[in-house]
Amino acid sequence: MSEIVVVYHSGYGHTQRMAQAVAQGAGASLLAIDADGNLPPGGWEQLQAADAIVFGSPTYMGSVSWQFKKFADASSRPWYAQAWKDKLAAGFTNSAGMSGDKQGTLLTLFTLAMQHGMIWVSQGLMPANTRAARRDDVNYLVSYSGAIAQSPSDAGAEAMSPGDLETARLFGARIADIASRFQK
Repeated sequence: MSEIVVVYHSGYGHTQRMAQAVAQGAGASLLAIDADGNLPPGGWEQLQAADAIVFGSPTYMGSVSWQFKKFADASSRPWYAQAWKDKLAAGFTNSAGMSGDKQGTLLTLFTLAMQHGMIWVSQGLMPANTRAARRDDVNYLVSYSGAIAQSPSDAGAEAMSPGDLETARLFGARIADIASRFQK
């Protein structure tokens, strides 16, 4: 079985719920970046031991949170050693807007993975883009490069769309499936 780690920052709990859904689908461990942008003790070692790393951040001002950026910048040490080269990578994000410039965040996560020489896993879900589609359908927001979710700015994490959370869970299951194909 593959070791998958979901490393994420969550400012208000929405991205944490997404991380939990991805981890549930992937059978993954959760690794939270704290409010100061740091990993808990043993976090870097946990990432080193992983076969796949899934990056998650809220979208703030069209990109990752500063806490996630601090983590990404601190990953220059494993980058220099090529420690994550050929590991699988994937990413997800949440913002208040329906678009919310989430693609900018996914591109930042993708670029981080590419800098590390990782192999990106796409979402692999068909879009819910017909007239019959409803907000709680899977992949309603239509992303192919990673899982995305939308949460109203005046609602807590408990009000997240069940479809967005199911999209995240299915994304995690896809990551686990792809990781199993890469087992040596």
